[in-house]
Amino acid sequence: MSVAAAPRSLPAALGLPVEQRLKVNEIFYSLQGESTRVGRPCVLIRLTGCHLRCTWCDTAYAFHEGAWRSRQEVLETVAAFGCPLVELTGGEPLLQPGALPLLAALCDAGYEVLLETSGAVDIAAVDPRVRRIVDVKCPGSGEAERNLWSNLELLRPTDELKLVLADEADYLWARDLVLERALHRRCPVHFSPVGGALDPALLAEWILRDRLPVRLQLQLHKLLWGGRPGT
Repeated sequence: MSVAAAPRSLPAALGLPVEQRLKVNEIFYSLQGESTRVGRPCVLIRLTGCHLRCTWCDTAYAFHEGAWRSRQEVLETVAAFGCPLVELTGGEPLLQPGALPLLAALCDAGYEVLLETSGAVDIAAVDPRVRRIVDVKCPGSGEAERNLWSNLELLRPTDELKLVLADEADYLWARDLVLERALHRRCPVHFSPVGGALDPALLAEWILRDRLPVRLQLQLHKLLWGGRPGT
């Protein structure tokens, strides 16, 4: 069970330069639910705001809800959990100018740092010490036209790709994309089924049938706690 730390309003943060403050939806301690770090204890910092509206979005509460906090307070809150693994997520965290300095500060503090980003924002300026987990939006999301394809050329072996699939059409689209661009040779690639829309066992059968060099990814936090906020 996760232990949540609810953000509190800090009006003083609004007086700081934009790169020194962040609008935070929640900061909590849980098990990492996705990526190659799945199952590891992790502090998750969820920032407010997203410019996409994926049909299957499970964090719509982060579109607007949140409180302004200084970067220093965020760092102090993270430190209080005593956990070496930290992830910055959203929403879309890279929309906030304070996200890049926060990522660098977390790396400077010695954390293993993950970033989960929609793939619709340029990742070039992210600190190279950060493991970037980049979404590619499939057609079923309703936002495939927002993919920033230049991000794929920036991927390193330390990064990861995530594709969320709603149906077989999404699978075929994603399969062809991975093979045509040899994305599996750049970094680990995860295929995740939309909960309640695509049977994970069926997705597994397709991956095995096509001998696709990807990982089937289920959301551990949803299996354990239903994916409610703070888990």
